[in-house]
Amino acid sequence: MLVLLFAAVASVAAMSAAWAVARAAGDGGWVDAIWALSAGLIAAAAALWPAPDAVFSRQALAATLIALWGVRLGAYLAWRTAAAERPDPRYERLKAEWGGWNAKAWRFLMIQAATVVVLVLAVRAAAVRPDPGLDVRDALAAAIVLLAIGGEALADRQMAAFRRDPRNRGKVADRGLWGWSRHPNYFFEWLVWLAWPAMAFDPAVPASWLTLPAALMMWWLLNHVSGVPMLEAEMLRSRPEAYRAYQARVSRFFPLPPKPR
Repeated sequence: MLVLLFAAVASVAAMSAAWAVARAAGDGGWVDAIWALSAGLIAAAAALWPAPDAVFSRQALAATLIALWGVRLGAYLAWRTAAAERPDPRYERLKAEWGGWNAKAWRFLMIQAATVVVLVLAVRAAAVRPDPGLDVRDALAAAIVLLAIGGEALADRQMAAFRRDPRNRGKVADRGLWGWSRHPNYFFEWLVWLAWPAMAFDPAVPASWLTLPAALMMWWLLNHVSGVPMLEAEMLRSRPEAYRAYQARVSRFFPLPPKPR
């Protein structure tokens, strides 16, 4: 299908550009910024791609929602990377394993390109649900995405404010959303991908099953691969006692009331 070919080619091109930018700038933080921006824009284009029986209002809604997510997250990550005093330590460790921003690093980024294709398929499957007119399922999907964008933006602002205060040097952020989840930004990033099953999943419609892998993949990646494990390892290296105390009190991923000190 042409839309799948488009998503694959565009994702490879975007992550190849991310590899070139990171190599030139010497900071892997640009990879995440370009990944988020490209995922949002490629998925928006795929949502609008013509399809028999598709309802344009639903396609436009899906495209708008996913573009908002990608542009907001990509812009924030680009700003954070540009303002950082040192390169992203997660990518610095990976770069040391790769031996620099070489062909091995490029192949790793092609895995990230593949994840974009999985995400695009979820948005596309939701966008082309043929039911006439927007309905309560579309409203629910929009509410989920807007809540996720707002929650992630709030978590990012709270963390930025914490880091700006010199009195917090060496401490662990445990205020606001960060007092309910050790990774509220990752939680809300995952929440975005529940919107597409909400918009379109129907066990009787085979194509709608394509809305599920994105949420499952993002939960696994964030919790077991590139999100929580890498960041927590870095925090345990930099401030072990404070972070272990934080781990004992605050939920790892899902926002929950913290345990008493």
